[in-house]
Amino acid sequence: EYRVDLDDIMVEKKPGGSITDTGLIEGIVLDKEVVHPGMPKRIEKARIALINCPLEVEKTEFDAKINIETPEQMEAFLREEENMLRSMVEKISSAGANVVICQKGIDDMAQHFLAKKGVLAVRRAKKSDMEKLSKATGGRIVTNLDGLSSEDLGYAELVEERKVGDDKMVFIEGCRNPRSVAILIRGGTERVVDEAERSIHDALCVVRDVVQEPKILAGGGAPELEVARVLRDYAESLPGREQLAVQKFAEAIEIVPITLGENAGLDPIDILSELRARHEKGERWAGVDVVGGKVENMERLEVYEPLAVKKQVIKSATEAATMILKIDDVIAAAKAKPPKTSGYGGVPPSY
Repeated sequence: EYRVDLDDIMVEKKPGGSITDTGLIEGIVLDKEVVHPGMPKRIEKARIALINCPLEVEKTEFDAKINIETPEQMEAFLREEENMLRSMVEKISSAGANVVICQKGIDDMAQHFLAKKGVLAVRRAKKSDMEKLSKATGGRIVTNLDGLSSEDLGYAELVEERKVGDDKMVFIEGCRNPRSVAILIRGGTERVVDEAERSIHDALCVVRDVVQEPKILAGGGAPELEVARVLRDYAESLPGREQLAVQKFAEAIEIVPITLGENAGLDPIDILSELRARHEKGERWAGVDVVGGKVENMERLEVYEPLAVKKQVIKSATEAATMILKIDDVIAAAKAKPPKTSGYGGVPPSY
């Protein structure tokens, strides 16, 4: 049994360009830029350190004052800070990393030392992005530089900063067997990008459902018509009010092909009549072809839907209808009255 976690798929939006520029990245894309102008903008065969600790001089947990009275003391103080930052960078370099993705901040001096080492660095990455990077690159997120080793590093064929629209983004591509990937959505306007995001999310949900429950059935309202036909035949065998309930359930299910026909600009009565007639003849694959604007064989057109989605739709609709039918009475809420005032402050009293 397969399980698909959509959280492992990063969907990043960036207005600009064409919708055809939207694509899958076998890795991760960060809406960040390289922190220092002296750093390389492109690293091939990247060895990536994922760090969840600040590359800064650690601040004390309590208030403290340092009295510096001479230039020598000031120089010694600054030198010690520099040595601490240099030590951090040396630990990263010794592990073999040439790319650093840091969840916290990176001090300006540390940026300078990293740039001199030829290391590409990104700071303040989101926690969710760090987790995806770990899955994509195979690296481990390190919270203490003292424990950083070559075994903790992730790998990617390419890490590169690119200009996307008006912004810069960092692409981590070519990961080995990535367990997390990214989709970068482009479009001419914000509205186009948002609509594309919704469509991609719907498509991903469909793929997830098919992978987790690999069963499909015809689309176009064909299953609903066939179920309605069988229910009507079954209703004939029931006595009294039960027969009416089953017949009404059959009518309710037929709303799916009716709605498809209306959305395609077709006459719903004509569509429903033709669908019923063809299903009575045994054409159980007959459904609404919204492109051709007529009733067609859905199997021949290869129009399918995941069984899991269809079951959930019918189940949810039935539960909602059942809940409403259980309501015995409706109590209208009374209009709220304004609070009584005493008449002070120039406000007339209310009774």
